[in-house]
Amino acid sequence: MSTPTRVLIIDDHPLFRRGVSQLLALSSGFTVIGEAASGAEGIAEAKTLDPDLILLDLNMKGMNGIETLRTMRDMEIEARIILLTVSNAPDDLIAAIRAGADGYILKDNDPDDILRLIDSAMHGQTAISPELTSLLASALREESVVENRSHASLTERETAILKCLAAGMSNKLIARELDIMESTVKVHIRNLLKKLKVRSRVEAAVWAVANQLN
Repeated sequence: MSTPTRVLIIDDHPLFRRGVSQLLALSSGFTVIGEAASGAEGIAEAKTLDPDLILLDLNMKGMNGIETLRTMRDMEIEARIILLTVSNAPDDLIAAIRAGADGYILKDNDPDDILRLIDSAMHGQTAISPELTSLLASALREESVVENRSHASLTERETAILKCLAAGMSNKLIARELDIMESTVKVHIRNLLKKLKVRSRVEAAVWAVANQLN
């Protein structure tokens, strides 16, 4: 039996934190190990608890979700971080992905869909509310034209891995597909993120789709 994913919830609404905890309790795949009511408190808890997954609210008093996310990524907190928010604003979505979010889920999604998306993120796949995917792809396509970002500098292997990311494949599946070690996949992903000037595999995947590399 696999070990449950250890989850930290950061949200300034106690009632919502309780609701998310109850939702995750419905699945044997998750266990909530901590809660925080602010970005600063959440960062401290993340350092202490070392969770596998952080569910982070966007609109909080004081340090907002994007600022919290950037700080945690700068501190090299390795947990998967998913924004769980009411905002479907394109600017918020782009900012979250560019800051290194592993997913962006709307709070008003069906509970079963929220669980499914969270689970997909833990398997290395894209965790974005379906209604936002085309919006994100469109925004990143426009952004790549403006910045003139190119995949020409990627090696053949990196391009193959990027296409796998666009298909929503986990590192384990990519390794199996390309007949290489999973640790090698991680190295290639780190290199291609740097070359594309993106901060997360989610952004890389959506960028690939937007630029028709899938």
